[in-house]
Amino acid sequence: MADDVAQRARAWRDAVHAKVCDVLEPWEHGTVARATRFPSYFDFNVVRVEDDPGMTADELEAFADQALTGLDHRKLDFDVADVAASLRADFEARGWKVQPLLWMRHSGSLPPGPEGASVEEVPYDTVHALRVMWHNEDFGELDPADYFAEAKEVAALCDTQVLALRKGADPVAFADLERDGDTADITSVFVHPDHRGVGYGTAITRAAIKAAADARDLWINADAEARAKDLYARLGFRPAWSSMEFMRLPAAES
Repeated sequence: MADDVAQRARAWRDAVHAKVCDVLEPWEHGTVARATRFPSYFDFNVVRVEDDPGMTADELEAFADQALTGLDHRKLDFDVADVAASLRADFEARGWKVQPLLWMRHSGSLPPGPEGASVEEVPYDTVHALRVMWHNEDFGELDPADYFAEAKEVAALCDTQVLALRKGADPVAFADLERDGDTADITSVFVHPDHRGVGYGTAITRAAIKAAADARDLWINADAEARAKDLYARLGFRPAWSSMEFMRLPAAES
């Protein structure tokens, strides 16, 4: 069962790439995915490493340079976390950003919790200011360039539902929910830094889970080394698949 669930998680990732990317080229150890309309959206311009390539960091970096030529970033997504772990130190020494990911699947009913927070579905642009804050937290040294416009187009392609929690008139937390058939994915959960620690993250995630209550598979991605996965576990998510991303960011402008 565990292997089957992991395969379904990978299949969902692949299906989203197929929906957004116009280039899906097999290579000896995986797939090169590119979305030529969205060059600033790193997740859709990536070399997928789907098995153990038996390659050194030098060889993988050279392949990424070739496969992603013309882009300002480089990205390698490893489907087998143990393979990536053996290369992690070499890539970090080269200045690559490493992100261990834990794919989690919602299992069973949503446990009881506070119901006081008001969450509503809103148009995509309603939470733009929160998206900018999130970008600045993770990639503050980078000019977002066309990223926000590209991300909005991708959200439309993926039929993304946006949920927001307001404090007064202003949204202070949001979640993005993608759906396709009997599968759904909570792709974003963010809380304004001034409003953390009071349960808004729990409230917005609970609302997204309820919005996808009829899904056979409901996924959420967590940083495997951060605390959010513990919140998701309390809300009924269970580990399904571990992967790892290596990214060389564009050079920051001086």
